Amino acid sequence: MVVCDINQSMLQVGEARAARLGHTSGISWVEGDAQALPFPDNSFDVYTVAFGIRNVVRVEEALAEAYRVLRPGGRFMCLEFSKVTVPVVEDLYDFYSFQIIPPMGKVLAGDWDSYQYLVESIRRFPAQEEFARMVRGAGFAFVEHEDLSLGVAAIHSGYKL
Repeated sequence: MVVCDINQSMLQVGEARAARLGHTSGISWVEGDAQALPFPDNSFDVYTVAFGIRNVVRVEEALAEAYRVLRPGGRFMCLEFSKVTVPVVEDLYDFYSFQIIPPMGKVLAGDWDSYQYLVESIRRFPAQEEFARMVRGAGFAFVEHEDLSLGVAAIHSGYKL
């Protein structure tokens, strides 16, 4: 398994956590940009990303890179915050997101701005169908998505044929 992140500090935290849990072999830790991955073409069977692709500046480039590094038959899987699909729940979720999460971040972590960014980045990220179109546009086939928690998050997947 290869863990890749643009932030060396995050890699160090992940590596330390893995070591504490006894996961010390079979994992490579690589600093790299999702928009220009430091791996050869056709080198992975699976590419996963969880709650991170919305932070990429050029999502289309990251998707193209995911496609490039996957072997034919390889699967792309992405878990990301998404758009709530039930109007009443959407209103409650918006209230919670903007009125509760940043103040809680300030109280619990001393950091309002990072939690404000979190909710704003979630709202800027494309809705499920739009992101699925982007995944298809990168060349993936059999693209689908599954909503979780009424659309608070979604799992997107596709295959490189």
